[in-house]
Amino acid sequence: MEKIAASIMCGNQLALGQELQDLEAAGIDWLHCDVMDGVYVDNLAMAPYVLEPIIQTGKFTTDIHLACVDPEKYIEMFAPLAPDYLTFHIETTKEPATLLKKIHDKGIKAGIALNPETPIEMLFPYLDSIELILVMTVNPGFAGQKFQLKVLEKIKRLNRQLETSPIKPLIEVDGNINSVTAPAISKYGANLYVVGTSALFNEEAGSYREKVMKLKQSLVTIEKY
Repeated sequence: MEKIAASIMCGNQLALGQELQDLEAAGIDWLHCDVMDGVYVDNLAMAPYVLEPIIQTGKFTTDIHLACVDPEKYIEMFAPLAPDYLTFHIETTKEPATLLKKIHDKGIKAGIALNPETPIEMLFPYLDSIELILVMTVNPGFAGQKFQLKVLEKIKRLNRQLETSPIKPLIEVDGNINSVTAPAISKYGANLYVVGTSALFNEEAGSYREKVMKLKQSLVTIEKY
């Protein structure tokens, strides 16, 4: 079943408590939590002291997305928060297997993210060791970027590879996900759709529930790849 994950970085940072209540009421049960170091991407977000009370509510499945160089340092920094998933970029390390083991040893599910320009085949050696694959449909760092259609072919190749894999990690997509781009992705197969300013945290009329329902309705059952 396809699910919607809210990118909490895009919410109102002065009213996060209310945002969480509104998201829960809208039927959101996954939170995508971006951590940016200002080095790997030209932006900063979100500190452990911000994410800790969010995770402690226990109301959401949480995926911490480490858009950072030196991911080992950030795994040590955020693991004590006990998120459900910790996801690092394959472009930031020469030893993905070591990082995956480190995350698993802390009792956390592990994910690997990759940028639009990164070949999906880089993930294939680790498919049996990860619970989540984050396919970026824009370059990480800032909301509101143009969706990169070339990523669809990567998702198609990934799902074909997974057909013979004994373990089926979740496929998460992030970057300008809305009621137009989400159905295009759904054709090729994804499980989690991260929504931010494009489809949820914007000034368009309607409640979060109405926006989430619009997005879910766009994910109609269609012929897959």
